[in-house]
Amino acid sequence: MDDAVSVRDLVVDRGRQRVLQGISCVVPRGAVTGLLGPSGSGKTTLMRAIVGVQTVSSGTVTVLGRPAGAAELRHRVGYLTQAPSVYADLTVRENARYFAVLQGRGRADADRAVSDVGLAKAADQLVGTLSGGQRSRASLACALVGEPELVILDEPTVGQDPVLRADLWARFHAMAATGTTLLVSSHVMDEAARCDRLLLIRDGRLVADDTPDAVRATTGVDDLEEAFLRLIRASEQEGAGEREE
Repeated sequence: MDDAVSVRDLVVDRGRQRVLQGISCVVPRGAVTGLLGPSGSGKTTLMRAIVGVQTVSSGTVTVLGRPAGAAELRHRVGYLTQAPSVYADLTVRENARYFAVLQGRGRADADRAVSDVGLAKAADQLVGTLSGGQRSRASLACALVGEPELVILDEPTVGQDPVLRADLWARFHAMAATGTTLLVSSHVMDEAARCDRLLLIRDGRLVADDTPDAVRATTGVDDLEEAFLRLIRASEQEGAGEREE
């Protein structure tokens, strides 16, 4: 299989509001796919559906050849939420080692994960004393400690300084080079150029599903933010035309 994730006609309703409106897309294996869009566009909902923790109204989500949320995927998928998912009363190292045990890994794996996210010097610090950006990286270490085949990262670079952001993206690409699949969400459009492939969501609809170069070629502009704006305007015009018909 060439695709790690396959989403078909996915609809998610929350109360009377339709959050995802029939999205179909794929996430190729061994690449960094960026999931971009403004806040409230449906990025987190789509990620939750892929992980298998989101109730869906209709459509299908297949992950590594299995239905999303299947028990056998628990050790094959890593998930980093927007809110840090670590214990404040444990150190960074203790958190990583705890999650390593859950994944059947050893202390060396935990310590390597902590180092990989740039927290080696803060390894013995209580998570509750860390900055917001450091807590996010501690959560990232715990998500990566089991070396999952598919990694879902919900805005992992928020609150990170430019140097650490660059280091994290280098780490993501190094993982992809060894066969790991990454789906990384962001509302910062300048991160789009760092991805191998892009999914752009607006108001629960898929606006673009292509490579950065193809998006530039389609819109005729080099700046990806301007390219996205053009795609969004075009999709809004199409939607207005459909409503008039």
